[in-house]
Amino acid sequence: MSVRTRLALTILLTGLATALALIFTVATAFQRFEHESTWERANGFIGRVVSTHPDLLDLHAGDAEGFTGFLRNLLLFEPDSRLYLLSADGTVLASSGRMPLAPGFKVKLQPVQEAVMVAGDRARAAYVMGDDPEYMSQDTVIAARALQATVIRGGTGIAGYLYLVCQKPPLPPGKLELLRSSVAGPALAGVLAVVLAGSLIAIWIIGTVTRPLRELSDAVDAAARDGFEAAERARPDFSPARGDDEFARLRTGFHAMLSKLHAQWDRLRRLDQFRREGVSNLSHDLRSPLTATTAGLETLDRRWAGDPARADDRALLQVALRNTAHAAGMVRALGDFALLDEPSYHLQPTPMDVSELLDDIALRFATRALQQGVALEARHDGEPPVAALDIELFERALANLLDNALKATPAGGRITLQARREGAEGAEIVVTVADTGPGIAAEDLPHLFERFYRKSEGGHGLGLAIVRRIVDLHAGRVQARSEPGRGTEVTIRLPAAG
Repeated sequence: MSVRTRLALTILLTGLATALALIFTVATAFQRFEHESTWERANGFIGRVVSTHPDLLDLHAGDAEGFTGFLRNLLLFEPDSRLYLLSADGTVLASSGRMPLAPGFKVKLQPVQEAVMVAGDRARAAYVMGDDPEYMSQDTVIAARALQATVIRGGTGIAGYLYLVCQKPPLPPGKLELLRSSVAGPALAGVLAVVLAGSLIAIWIIGTVTRPLRELSDAVDAAARDGFEAAERARPDFSPARGDDEFARLRTGFHAMLSKLHAQWDRLRRLDQFRREGVSNLSHDLRSPLTATTAGLETLDRRWAGDPARADDRALLQVALRNTAHAAGMVRALGDFALLDEPSYHLQPTPMDVSELLDDIALRFATRALQQGVALEARHDGEPPVAALDIELFERALANLLDNALKATPAGGRITLQARREGAEGAEIVVTVADTGPGIAAEDLPHLFERFYRKSEGGHGLGLAIVRRIVDLHAGRVQARSEPGRGTEVTIRLPAAG
């Protein structure tokens, strides 16, 4: 998910949450206003009743039956309220309600006493919620007044309470529909319109803010996909940086960095081209004098072969021949490496059975292996391992591996060549060259295929590097596994031909 999408979703969800919170706040405030208004009306009403009839307990004691009618008459203009006369312990003595209560029914005194205190000290609370004796499962707004003991009843202090329950009247069906059509519909439509307008404005702002980031991301993708040259060519197509904000400075810095990287890359490319051309020319120029030197040394060696007086000279000549051959091999390897490193170098792959190539290379080295007393074997098993190979080039890689194996394997040892299919549906060709030589030191293994890395036993450090380069050109990978005293196994993994 892009940054633009995440920002848009965040703002949209924030707008919805804000709208819901606003609706909830308005509904809560409206409910509080309704409760406060109801309490003010009820508190004023019950205050007038008590001030007009301070002897309510005496009236009830004198005529309990008539007192119920008296309470109902008081509520002729408050049909949604009910009056209860309570004793000091909360027992209901009389009620204006139509639903009969159980004898000795008591109301919780705590809300009643709180209502009495709030009536005398308005700062304590805005309103009081209490029990409705007829509907105990519901809380409702209540008002109350304490009734003092009279001379007739004897005693002093609170003798009872006048308790008023304000039940919210249900809306008539017509008014309910009118409320929905006139309030709920427009309010919901207004909230949705605000959320939609806010979302559109947010999308416009996000698009404006993130456009420079998108262009920079496209430039980075172009540089990663097509290289610095393509990114540098595409740079003038971008709109110039405007203003001096963070995005403008970021864009200017990025293009400056891209130009600098392109210049450095171009310089490195020229140096690399110069290196390859220099190595190739040097290799070509050295081959002729080295060949002539080798021929001259071999001629002298043949002339002095039957002369005992030249024995010491021949020993020095042999040293010169070995070093000349080593130098010629290094020059040839450098030339090959320079050729393989050329970006314009392309393989000429041909699908072929790798086992046949192993047979050819084994036959080519059979005489040398026989002279060294080393058993050389090419194994075949399973389905023919067919891969798309540049035959001449891959044969060079195998020849380098086999040459190293013959150098390392003592007389009586064994070298095994093998190719097989592995992976799901034989999608991978695995070629191994294993020997029973002394193995490779552990510190040499990680660097075995690096250029010019010379193992403990010598060499010019290019043979295995050429092997890795050839395998890389075939979209494969190569690795070596070895333990001192247990030989070495080099494994090449290639994609199978379709």
